[in-house]
Amino acid sequence: MAKQVTKDTIIMEALQLDPGTAEFFFEIGMHCLGCPSSSGESIEQACAVHGVNCGELVDKINSYLKSKEA
Repeated sequence: MAKQVTKDTIIMEALQLDPGTAEFFFEIGMHCLGCPSSSGESIEQACAVHGVNCGELVDKINSYLKSKEA
C-alpha cells in the first residue's frame, strides 16, 4: 500500500512514514518537530499556524513519498 498523508495526518505520523518529510515542515518555518505539542498537530493545524496552503503542502509531501516508492 502506498504511503500517503492527508490534511488530517498528525505530523508525527508523517515523520514516522518517512523521516525525510521533516524537510517540508522546516520549509514552512516549523523547526520544533520534536516538541510534543507541534508533533501532535495535524498538517492542517500546522499550516494554519504558519500561514501555509495546506493542500499545497500535502501535495508536496505525497509527491515526495510517491517518488520514494520506486
